[in-house]
Amino acid sequence: MPPLRVGPVTAHSTTVVLMAHAIRVQIYTMQDVDEALAVARLGVDHIGVTPAALGLPGEVNPSLAAQICDAVRGLAVTVALSVDTDLSTIERMVRTVRPDILHLCGPPGALGPEAVADLRHALPGVGIMQAIAVTGLEAVDDAATYAAVADYLILDSVDPDIAGVGAAGVVHDWAISAAIVDAVDVPVILAGGLSPKNVAGAIAAVRPWGADSLTHTNRPDSGGGFRKDLARVGAFAAAARGGTPA
Repeated sequence: MPPLRVGPVTAHSTTVVLMAHAIRVQIYTMQDVDEALAVARLGVDHIGVTPAALGLPGEVNPSLAAQICDAVRGLAVTVALSVDTDLSTIERMVRTVRPDILHLCGPPGALGPEAVADLRHALPGVGIMQAIAVTGLEAVDDAATYAAVADYLILDSVDPDIAGVGAAGVVHDWAISAAIVDAVDVPVILAGGLSPKNVAGAIAAVRPWGADSLTHTNRPDSGGGFRKDLARVGAFAAAARGGTPA
């Protein structure tokens, strides 16, 4: 039975989430409604979509992203990713897709804390998840700065060939991520190369609020893209929540 949810938990709003699991599991990036429903039925807490036409891994058009979010509403918290740096473009996407949470993961520093605060004012009721590029010790100070204006932080790796922060499929220095968790008072989701094999160890090392997977819960499809591997998603969720790592 999926955990009970009453909207996203945020540090800067009055919305509340009630979940049965200590670790929240976030899975990116849904390709259609059926896939999203299948992932939600596995008890995944956050369902991610990538509404874009920028060549991002797993991106879908905003109309389909909206259908996915509508389909799983009440079953999971919905998260929409943006690498854009233009505030009006981000706002239009959010109003089209209607996610519970906006995940900002553009180039590091491209949207400063003031811009994030502007988005919060423009998008009342939508949680803000700010990506932090864990590339060195400077990430600790960056995280502390953004924690003042974001509802969540997501700690991720960077691939210079992929726009923004994330989708790199490789781990970063978990000691830095652990320092961030200790330094901030908003929920922190750990991302970056997590798989059913390493997520339990990552959680033990970092002690995050949640764990995220994209690359290592995928399987390739015949068109050169990917679909979610439901067996891997289930294994990832079980390992993240204290099950035996695969």
